[in-house]
Amino acid sequence: MKDEKILFQIKSLEKKIYQYFLQNQKLTCPYKNMPKPTPTQLQIIEYLASHVHEEVYQRDLENIFSLKRATISGVLQTMEKNGFISRVVDKEDTRKKKILLNSSTKEIFLQGKKKVEEIEGILMQNISVEEKEIFGKILCQMKKNMENVLKK
Repeated sequence: MKDEKILFQIKSLEKKIYQYFLQNQKLTCPYKNMPKPTPTQLQIIEYLASHVHEEVYQRDLENIFSLKRATISGVLQTMEKNGFISRVVDKEDTRKKKILLNSSTKEIFLQGKKKVEEIEGILMQNISVEEKEIFGKILCQMKKNMENVLKK
């Protein structure tokens, strides 16, 4: 990694992870015509599945995933069109829509979660516990650095 910039390395790794995910994705959807979820959609599904007893709105997802309003709106529209989620108007504030997982999506989530765990295992091969801790701290600091710049 002599002269290569860290940003290039991160983007390159992300592409390879996505390629692996697509090449080895063996998710079976409950409905024949239902497309397979993207990694971003799986992250949203995971969040919704782990917060089923809470009300989740688009703004929550914008903040959690650090995505712009237009981006998360587009992702949610696609997810709704593909049958992964439903958006229901809030009874107390009609400007808000609660985001709910459709029943079939839970099965997809469980399959996707296994795939993500598999990829994580591949990524962490031959890396010591100490190196993982250092890398995690570095990633967190890089994220904080970017968040600080974006707040200005």
